Amino acid sequence: MISTVKQSAFTINGCDFIRSKSQSLASSRRISVLPPLPAMKSRRSSGVSISKPVFVSSVESFGGLKRSNEKTDSGLVKCKAYEADRAEPIEGPESKTEVARKMKIGVYFATWWFLNVIFNIYNKKVLNAFPFPWLTSTLSLAAGSLIMLISWALRIAEAPKTDLEFWKTLFPVAVAHTIGHVAATVSMSKVAVSFTHIIKSGEPAFSVLVSRFLLGESFPTAVYLSLIPIIGGCGLSALTELNFNWIGFSGAMISNVAFVFRNIFSKKGMKGKSVSGMNYYACLCMLSLLILTPFAIAVEGPQMWALGFEKAVSQIGPQIVWWMAAQSVFYHLYNQVSYMSLDEISPLTFSIGNTMKRISVIVSSIIIFRTPVQPVNALGAAIAILGTFLYSQAKQ
Repeated sequence: MISTVKQSAFTINGCDFIRSKSQSLASSRRISVLPPLPAMKSRRSSGVSISKPVFVSSVESFGGLKRSNEKTDSGLVKCKAYEADRAEPIEGPESKTEVARKMKIGVYFATWWFLNVIFNIYNKKVLNAFPFPWLTSTLSLAAGSLIMLISWALRIAEAPKTDLEFWKTLFPVAVAHTIGHVAATVSMSKVAVSFTHIIKSGEPAFSVLVSRFLLGESFPTAVYLSLIPIIGGCGLSALTELNFNWIGFSGAMISNVAFVFRNIFSKKGMKGKSVSGMNYYACLCMLSLLILTPFAIAVEGPQMWALGFEKAVSQIGPQIVWWMAAQSVFYHLYNQVSYMSLDEISPLTFSIGNTMKRISVIVSSIIIFRTPVQPVNALGAAIAILGTFLYSQAKQ
């Protein structure tokens, strides 16, 4: 490959100016912008041969089309470069592509939080009128699967290339995802949305405990210290929750454990797999749907669903159908955007974004559903969320 110097008005290739002194500039009919370089004693070469393309980020001895007589002690122009696969130059102002990438990540985060808030609102509305969390969870996965199948069929999105080994490694991830999804939905059917998310903010504590005692991993002291406000804040919120329910509390706790194992299985099984975040979640959604459907039928069943739907329609009206469709579609969309953002950011940034997402969900649900909150309960939530933020920083 050859090196490239980029300036505002023109582009100069390394092979255009690395010449021996004996070569005449007049005969080449090129305008020189660099001082003459000493003759190379190596094999004949008209370019810089390296394994990766190199872009020059700054050159100290020339500017514009003016020829400079200033040289370094070695007689060479002094310049700095960076490899083409780097996100940005070693030094110098931020590139336009990097600014565009950060703006893209910002749009992802804003969309992720917005869609998640909308999902939680409609999900709670559905569960209040139609308290069948197993069917509600199944519909969420079914809607996502259908959306992605249509996208692949119409070539809106490129279908992933998978094999049997891919689905084998995805299976334990899907099992954990299914358990966590259903458990969280069961929790929201029994308690306030805000309380479920306060308890779910304790997921880092389970992550550390599982990784430490089952996987033998060790963490810095700061990580263990960050668990104190997480556990203390969640405990304080649980003790002061006005509408405390053991099923709701247990569902949120089970969801935490399940999602911890989902992340562990995903990290171990998906190394080296070339599947985008969007398609990875689509495959996960489809496999979870196959796992969940028979259990939903066994636990609740069509007869209970029919009676419950008839009652919901009599109380709410036909708009219950719109609520169910909305919660299913928004569930898929917010998860899809979150997995797409993982392709652009580090796990640490994603963890911080997830913490901010919980804050937006808790605050918006309290306002919309007018959930009564005691000052001590709010303090516990704030402490737990602060602990989650400190945990993400300590793991950096």
